[in-house]
Amino acid sequence: MSISTFSEFPELERHYELLCRWNKVLNLTRVDSREEAIERHYGESLFLADRLTRGTVADVGSGAGFPGFVVAVARPDCQVTLIESHQRKAVFLREASRSVPNIRILTKRAEEIQEVHDWLISRAVSYSDLTKCRSLGRRLALLTGSEEPPPSWGLAWTVEALPGGRNRFLRVSRETGKYSCFT
Repeated sequence: MSISTFSEFPELERHYELLCRWNKVLNLTRVDSREEAIERHYGESLFLADRLTRGTVADVGSGAGFPGFVVAVARPDCQVTLIESHQRKAVFLREASRSVPNIRILTKRAEEIQEVHDWLISRAVSYSDLTKCRSLGRRLALLTGSEEPPPSWGLAWTVEALPGGRNRFLRVSRETGKYSCFT
């Protein structure tokens, strides 16, 4: 992804500017250079967005809005729920998403939510935490490091290396035709 992506999605530029301001007070991300933020946060999130099918999406542990905010901007055909249990981060997400109509923010722990979405997406959330809430999505799309999801989940995965290398992957659960493995 090149820096020109911000011109392609002006909402992402506004998000980045807001992120820089809020990050001075609230630790939302460790990435502080524009180029690294574009490659790591926005680029990985756009890579994921490109592989989703239309539908409802739950982003668990949204934090600064990665990948869910970016997915919502890039995929207006998806209804995206950003799930963030930390109140201050949820306030940032509300501010950042004011002009993005297909976003909803839930300020609670993901395992307390009783909805089922077409997709559960996440970035930098531990597998042990995701185990508690994976029933939120019929399919999963996870931005991960090299550690593989637990075999106990009983899912088959399509795995793609993320652009830019650095031992980062997109893991997408394959459709099985039944969803009993998500309960």
